[in-house]
Amino acid sequence: MFHVKLPGQDAIARQADERIVTHRVKLPRRTVQRPWRQVARRVVMALLCLVATALIVYFDHDGYTDNSDGGAVDLLDAFYYATVTLSTTGYGDITPVSDAARLTNIFVITPLRVLFLIILVGTTLEVLTERTREEWRLNRWRTALREHTVVIGFGTKGRSAIQTVCATGLKKEQVVVVDPSTKVVDAATADGYAGVVGDATRSDVLLRAEVQKARQIIIATQRDDTAVLVALTARQLNRGAKIVAAVREEENAPLLRQSGADVVITSASAAGRLLGLSVLSPSAGMVLEDLIQQGSGLDIVERPVVKAEVGRGVRETDDLVVSVVRGHRVLGYDDPAIGKLQLTDRLITIVRATPNTQVAPDTKRLT
Repeated sequence: MFHVKLPGQDAIARQADERIVTHRVKLPRRTVQRPWRQVARRVVMALLCLVATALIVYFDHDGYTDNSDGGAVDLLDAFYYATVTLSTTGYGDITPVSDAARLTNIFVITPLRVLFLIILVGTTLEVLTERTREEWRLNRWRTALREHTVVIGFGTKGRSAIQTVCATGLKKEQVVVVDPSTKVVDAATADGYAGVVGDATRSDVLLRAEVQKARQIIIATQRDDTAVLVALTARQLNRGAKIVAAVREEENAPLLRQSGADVVITSASAAGRLLGLSVLSPSAGMVLEDLIQQGSGLDIVERPVVKAEVGRGVRETDDLVVSVVRGHRVLGYDDPAIGKLQLTDRLITIVRATPNTQVAPDTKRLT
């Protein structure tokens, strides 16, 4: 057992210990109306029923008698009678005595009482039903979730990464976003992804995202030290998942690989290289940017070697091959070690793509 410390990590740990961390799972919602608006609307409807009943009683106050106040019924008595009547309390101190008042109670106030009860009981039942439905959706989601993708951090890097992965045909239902910001997770669920609010360095938060059953994990946090802790925790929970992480400083990349990341991308250096290439050749910079933007123009695709290509050379294929993946080695197109293509090889090619391009199940675009 070893402990990794990076600059500023002690301060972060102290802050984490001082606050209570809450986390919860959020699934995409189809309804856009907020719960408090639904409750407010029902409260207004109930108040309208109450006011309407009180006004009806007051306008016909001569048909009512107050046994405890000398028989006269004023506006306050009307609201009191409406309240105890609609709530089915019915103390009996104010009663209708005229035929008109009694008919009004039968045909007007009684339906208003029923409507009032429907509003109150309906609100309670809706809240209970919504909780049960949400719990059922969550349990079903956990049961069905397999071989999914977990994205740690839904900022610019995380959002761009998952958009690229989804361009290969990955369904949004197979993506879980983990972020400590409630607003960020709300934005993710609005886009159709499931979300978990919480600190991804904590194992219980990652377990809520079912990281132990994930196929691939994308770490796109804002801080390098956080990325290292997340990689350590994720690798401990899932030994077989593919972990891809981004770091700002290139010097932290080896530490992240030691923490369990399979692939580490240095975001600052990559952006700097693209800037430098664009200075030397703006056209080359445009082509490279087109390659990493999936779904249109030119795309980089990794695909298996088909049977018709076995025994041929790299230049004898129909596609523009830039590299050959053989075992754990990535060989350039001009590497003499390639020789003839083998059935177990995979080719990294450049293809012309459009937004309607369909990607085969065994083919994936690369960035």
